[in-house]
Amino acid sequence: MKKEALLLGIISLVTLDSCSTHYQVADIWRTRIVIDNRYDRQPDEKAFSFLAPYKHQVDSIMGPKVGVTARYMSAKRPEGTLSNLLPDILMWAAKDYGEHPDFGIYNMGGIRADLPSGDVTYGDVLDVAPFENKIAFVTLNGTEVLELFSEIAANYGECVSHGVNLVINRKGKLVSATLNGEAIDPQRDYRITTIDYLLGGSDRMSTFKKGRKVNSPQEKKNNTRFLIIDYFREKQAKGEMVDAQIEGRIKLED
Repeated sequence: MKKEALLLGIISLVTLDSCSTHYQVADIWRTRIVIDNRYDRQPDEKAFSFLAPYKHQVDSIMGPKVGVTARYMSAKRPEGTLSNLLPDILMWAAKDYGEHPDFGIYNMGGIRADLPSGDVTYGDVLDVAPFENKIAFVTLNGTEVLELFSEIAANYGECVSHGVNLVINRKGKLVSATLNGEAIDPQRDYRITTIDYLLGGSDRMSTFKKGRKVNSPQEKKNNTRFLIIDYFREKQAKGEMVDAQIEGRIKLED
């Protein structure tokens, strides 16, 4: 159990029988129970025995190792190691869909945990990507791409793939944007890989609603967590660790 304390809020209700078929709330109060490593010192044997068969079943699903990371990875604005890794994985997965995207976007709100350094399990990946988000592909023209990057600037950063370089000022305005060292061409179409959740303009990236030529496969196997696992397993089969660096993909202007 982690050393950090978890405060578990308990809300209690007291009801009074006002008639044969209805109840009224007479009082409400709450309390907090601190859950930390104090319970590890004197474990409740009955509780452990009761949970043992369930723990065994959960561990058999969540426990298998899928790969190894070179470092602890976290998602941060304007840029983090995990927030760099995930859009790169979408770019890696695109080949299996006959797609050749120019860049990838993953939303910060879709990342719900960090990745540990060392062995990574199925459960670790599920913690990172617990939702039913699936890979998707969409086309925007250059003007719309700049609009999208401006929305990312207003969010002070989202997850962008390798090759994207944005400079944002302290007011959340886009200062500059390049892709693979080149300015965005307003007349050109750009193919983007992302997740289906964002296609509707969620997380204040409404430009995605203008997207064309949408490819959004909905089978379960296209869930991002399975793509992440496939990426980790491929790396493990090659004897490689999964890694990501801070590259200056998104910079805040001083």
